[in-house]
Amino acid sequence: MEFSLLFFAAILLSGSVVAQVDTIVGFNGDERDALYALKATFNDTFLNRNWTGTHCHNNQPPLWYGLQCVDGRVTAISLDSLGLVGKMNFRAFNKFTELSVLSLKNNSLSGNVFSFTSNQKMKTIDLSFNAFDGSIPVSLVSLTSLESLQLQNNRFTGSIPEFNQSSLAVFNVSNNNLNGFIPRTKVLQSFGAGSYVGNPGLCGPPSDAVCNSIIKGSKATAAPPDTNKATNDNSSSKAHVILLLILVIVLFFVANLLLLLLYFKKHRELKELIKKLGSNETKEKKNESMTDISIQNQQPAEAAAADEGGKLIFTEEGENFQLGDLLKASAEGLGKGIFGNSYKAMLEGRSPIVVKRLRDLKPLTVDEFMKQVQLIAKLRHPNLLPLVAYFYTKEEKLLLYKYAEKGNLFDRIHGRRGVGRVPFRWSSRLIVAQGVARALEFLHLNSKPNTINVPHGNLKSSNVLLGENDEVLVSDYGFASLIALPIAAQCMVSYRSPEYQQMKRVSRKSDVWSFGCLLIELLTGKISSHSAPEESHGIDLCAWVNRAVREEWTAEIFDSEIASQRSAIPGMLNLLQIAIHCSNVSPDKRPEMSEVAKEIENIKLIENGEEYSSSFDRSLTDDSMSTVGSGIPMDER
Repeated sequence: MEFSLLFFAAILLSGSVVAQVDTIVGFNGDERDALYALKATFNDTFLNRNWTGTHCHNNQPPLWYGLQCVDGRVTAISLDSLGLVGKMNFRAFNKFTELSVLSLKNNSLSGNVFSFTSNQKMKTIDLSFNAFDGSIPVSLVSLTSLESLQLQNNRFTGSIPEFNQSSLAVFNVSNNNLNGFIPRTKVLQSFGAGSYVGNPGLCGPPSDAVCNSIIKGSKATAAPPDTNKATNDNSSSKAHVILLLILVIVLFFVANLLLLLLYFKKHRELKELIKKLGSNETKEKKNESMTDISIQNQQPAEAAAADEGGKLIFTEEGENFQLGDLLKASAEGLGKGIFGNSYKAMLEGRSPIVVKRLRDLKPLTVDEFMKQVQLIAKLRHPNLLPLVAYFYTKEEKLLLYKYAEKGNLFDRIHGRRGVGRVPFRWSSRLIVAQGVARALEFLHLNSKPNTINVPHGNLKSSNVLLGENDEVLVSDYGFASLIALPIAAQCMVSYRSPEYQQMKRVSRKSDVWSFGCLLIELLTGKISSHSAPEESHGIDLCAWVNRAVREEWTAEIFDSEIASQRSAIPGMLNLLQIAIHCSNVSPDKRPEMSEVAKEIENIKLIENGEEYSSSFDRSLTDDSMSTVGSGIPMDER
């Protein structure tokens, strides 16, 4: 009897001790079970390796990727751009009662959106760019602390709940299948039309769609036909059509007028800039010929002397236009880049010139600036856009380039998809890959290997230009030595590499990573999040392609414009292998650009059904690439 009582007391005591220990270390079994359920849903290799052991321990940083914890409780889950797939459980997050941030954007998750009844501390929810469907849960309306709700680019249906939380500052439900009236709450009416676009059935302010007075599907009793009413209705319809026609014509003229005003504004900006630059020169050189403005191949010391007057310094032989010629030229604004605004100047009797007005530079002296620009000017290669001239004063720094007639690679890959588009075939894409590889190899061979700056630093599809004869020209090289580090870290592509995200360090291998991302964009026809323009939405192509290879659905990788060219598939697979090797997470495992350029040169085109030949080095592939071929049907190889 005494033994039984002691045994029973020991059990009670042990249970009490375990409960106290759980409380001390901040352990929560329900949250852990819910996390393991999420892990099973995603079945992602990276998360399977990373989500093990204790997820939260007191106030120490969580060991599980994407989690934040306070007092042993999960407060944030952020799993963006991991290529996650799976159908989510409706109650997947019910156990996370302390959760305030949930972000699953840019994945391929599906299912009805979760119930948020248990998540009353939620402040930020971002489920954008997935495949969630069903209606937007009404439980979101009860979240009194909600500050940001982003549900754009999914498959939501039904109407929008009546959100009216005063805390809600960010809201976006665009590009879904929502319908009905936009609720007239003060909060929802405060957001612009951009928060609602892409929902064909959605109407009412602040969107531009007008709602019909009679809702479809209403059970109104049908009235007998009225001939007079029908006649009036026909007249009214004709009047509406005429009114709509007049409105379209007026809008057309207004749009053209605005474009004309914008053109003249850009033209005037360039004229004023050149006048300002020319006035400095005129003050000092009244008695000199205007041809003296042309200074070819000056050394930094001579260029420094030219600073006082502000002269064009030419770096190409045979160029002899003057500031006065630029002043007379018609101008067109090309856009605002990370290094400054660019203008296209149409000079009489010669090819157009691009004027790039630099900003956000390092605090360089005159000599330092001239030295860096002279180094850029000396880089001459058939696949590099040549620097024609430059200009320096304390107030203005200009770089002048030749104009590429056929635009940039980003527009060639992604622009004007649909009827009337000229297909971008495999042969043309391979020529682009070879040209960019040659240019990058040249930059790497002609730069100091131990410098902290990368030879290019901002390689992306919009910086690869196509000349009049389809020649491939890489632009914006060498700017890493001129641009201030905070701007470079924020905007330049190399600073988005894995090594900078982890160790705040870039190197020549960061250029190789950028090149790998460029090749994947070239092969897939998809927009990369690492180099997408501000107005475009991209995805993490490197992660997406690696997942495709791992899960053996590589038949879906290639752009539809080239996937149909069956004889070219071996070459595409070879280029894909090179791209994956270049974009390896570890810089040490990436090849040198000389090796990459050689391997791409060895990819042969098949013309007229001739047998494919390539001396591709299989060492460039990793183990996961052994599955690539399995995604292509045998009759397509």
